[in-house]
Amino acid sequence: MRIVRDLKKARATLLKRTPPEAQEAPAWLSEKIAQAFGRPMGLQEVVDHIISEVRGRGDQALLDLEWRLDGVRLKSLQVTEKEMAKARRKVSPELLASLELAAERIRDFHLKCKRKSWVDFGEGGLGQWIRPLERVGIYVPGGRASYPSTVLMTAIPARVAGVKEIVVTSPPNPDGEVSPATLVAAGIARVERVFKVGGAQAVAAMAFGTRTIPRVEKICGPGNIFVQLAKRSVYGTVGIDGFYGPTETIIVADDTANPSCVAADLLAQAEHDAAASAILFTTSERLAKAVSREVHTQAAALGRSPVIRESLRNKGGIVVVSDMDTAVSLVNEYAPEHVSLMAKDAWSWAEKIRNAGGVFVGEDSPEVVGDYIAGPSHVMPTGGTARFASPLTIDDFLKVTSVMAIDRRTLGKIGPAAAALARAEGLDAHSEAVEIRLAKTRRRKKND
Repeated sequence: MRIVRDLKKARATLLKRTPPEAQEAPAWLSEKIAQAFGRPMGLQEVVDHIISEVRGRGDQALLDLEWRLDGVRLKSLQVTEKEMAKARRKVSPELLASLELAAERIRDFHLKCKRKSWVDFGEGGLGQWIRPLERVGIYVPGGRASYPSTVLMTAIPARVAGVKEIVVTSPPNPDGEVSPATLVAAGIARVERVFKVGGAQAVAAMAFGTRTIPRVEKICGPGNIFVQLAKRSVYGTVGIDGFYGPTETIIVADDTANPSCVAADLLAQAEHDAAASAILFTTSERLAKAVSREVHTQAAALGRSPVIRESLRNKGGIVVVSDMDTAVSLVNEYAPEHVSLMAKDAWSWAEKIRNAGGVFVGEDSPEVVGDYIAGPSHVMPTGGTARFASPLTIDDFLKVTSVMAIDRRTLGKIGPAAAALARAEGLDAHSEAVEIRLAKTRRRKKND
């Protein structure tokens, strides 16, 4: 791994962010786009075209796009009960037990996060009604890969929140089937319906509805650049949880950290894809060199080493800093999805992390455990959005209605101020709507 010792250089290379709208498709993808649509198109142009097709032609557009883009010819879009049962027979007992344990931990964590409606009649009848959304759509990446953990990490918080109907879309594999593990996870999470649709077309279908796929109120979940651009494009028609880019992890370590563990955690992030960011901030020159050697040694034995090498070449590296305060400051500046702290007195440094999706404290708390089974959702803010955004929680599946049941006595106390503010804004009708009630109260008191 490259080692950077100059902070200015680190900011210009490892820590430099590229806005999604500035991203360009690699040559192979540009060629595929031109073949599929008959002409060269930019990423957003592709998404706009797909959304338009789905809005206009519904299910037929979905079937055509799956064939045109992924070479998958589907007879139907919805996963059947028979396919769900077949999937459960295909997964191993070990995987089934692991999914059920993960589901239990995710459910228990989110149950602790529940909020309740309240109305305080002692304070003029103010309160909030907190209610779940009726129907949500969850996008689960798939195709040639399988991400059952994403089903659990999104559908279970929705279920705990009380959402009445959860639908999942996931790209089919070349045989036209959704991964058995994904389907089993959907069953464990009590998902109502699963559809064999991926990409921007899946987002469009959930946003606008088709004959087969129902329109939802909110779309959640990670996905590739087309999925995320589509989510952003349909925002306003439906809600979305966030805009998610490639995964990113920063490890902050001092000379007490184990080089093998640090290297393993960096490699775990780098194997996601070529655009993943796996970065180490360390105060120790010795650790930096040892981790660099370990990364090289461990990567050689890993199945996804080509992806890892490209990821580390693109966005991976080690930054040597003067002290832990500088490292923490850089973390808050970069606002990563994940931060792992492997340093002496890790808790004291954890309290200083302000901008991060998730903080993993200590050597025995690897980020990988958060990906699968710790409890909090692994859907977390990326691209620096941790400055203002949060991980997916049950709050993503709730809506709040403010309740105001002002009584006569309270209106008498606060009404004059409301009328004065309305007059200051030149809104006489607003003022009169209060004054007419105040006058009525004064007449009532006079008659009494």
